[in-house]
Amino acid sequence: MADLSVGGQAVIEGVMMRSTDKVATAVRMGDGKILVKTQDYISLSKRHKLLNVPILRGAVVFVEMLVLGIKTLNFSADVAIREQEKQDAAANDKAYHEKPGKSNALMLGLTALFALAFGIFVFFFIPLAISSFFNVDKNAVWFNLAAGGIRLTMFLAYVWVISLFGEFRRIFQYHGAEHKSIYAYEMGDELTPERAATHTRLHPRCGTSFIIIVALIAIIVYAFSDTMYAMHTGHPPTLLARFAVHFSLLPFVAGGSYELLKLSGKTRDNKLTRLLIKPGLWLQLITTKEPSREQLEVGIVALEAALGLTESKIVAQKVAAS
Repeated sequence: MADLSVGGQAVIEGVMMRSTDKVATAVRMGDGKILVKTQDYISLSKRHKLLNVPILRGAVVFVEMLVLGIKTLNFSADVAIREQEKQDAAANDKAYHEKPGKSNALMLGLTALFALAFGIFVFFFIPLAISSFFNVDKNAVWFNLAAGGIRLTMFLAYVWVISLFGEFRRIFQYHGAEHKSIYAYEMGDELTPERAATHTRLHPRCGTSFIIIVALIAIIVYAFSDTMYAMHTGHPPTLLARFAVHFSLLPFVAGGSYELLKLSGKTRDNKLTRLLIKPGLWLQLITTKEPSREQLEVGIVALEAALGLTESKIVAQKVAAS
């Protein structure tokens, strides 16, 4: 099986796909049509050789995907709001007048910063604070094992809780549609809902697996950094010092995890790799659900648009990229 440079994410009633030179988002509208937004996009790591080195390129991609993720979610949310306004107008026998969309770069940037800050506080700082409370900070290995265990437990609990809500279940179905569409493409299969449905929804290169890898790599890297800090200062780092050191090393952890994720995709048929990626695949049993035929259509349209394929068998309406 080929491991190709295609990935994406689920959005509200749709799927975003990214290839080496394009990003496409396909969203299902209330009338059944598929709205597609495509834009050219080449990673900074591809445009600048200095950024295209192992680990550093992973950190760059991590930031780029965060920004792209917020933008595509914002686009799908705008479409969902317009569709709801149309339904409300029809229910009240009123004419619907579509308002011109406005791009607010400042609000988008603030949203991305808030999301990142909130995630760092909840899944980064709180595990450190809890571990410090139980006074295991004298041993760097035990401390980071405890913090890593708490971090993973919190993440698993978070994913499980949101999976109980119907709105998130539909997003998880689109997540499954994204994976199945990519699998069909990687296998050289025909890009139709019927063929995509035959493939698994669990993919080793998924962002869910990436989070598991990050959590495990963090234990090793932070145990080493805490040990070096204690050797240099003669005492274990305080909570704030530990947070500052760990946070400064986060790009290194993310970059290293990205390289391992890419490697797992390329060596997915290796017996050892299959064993190591199982935890991430198990977690995808929660974060992905079996998609419907209509959801698979959306995933395929997004994939074809990202790949620049023009002869799609699925009719879609295109919208200009802003």
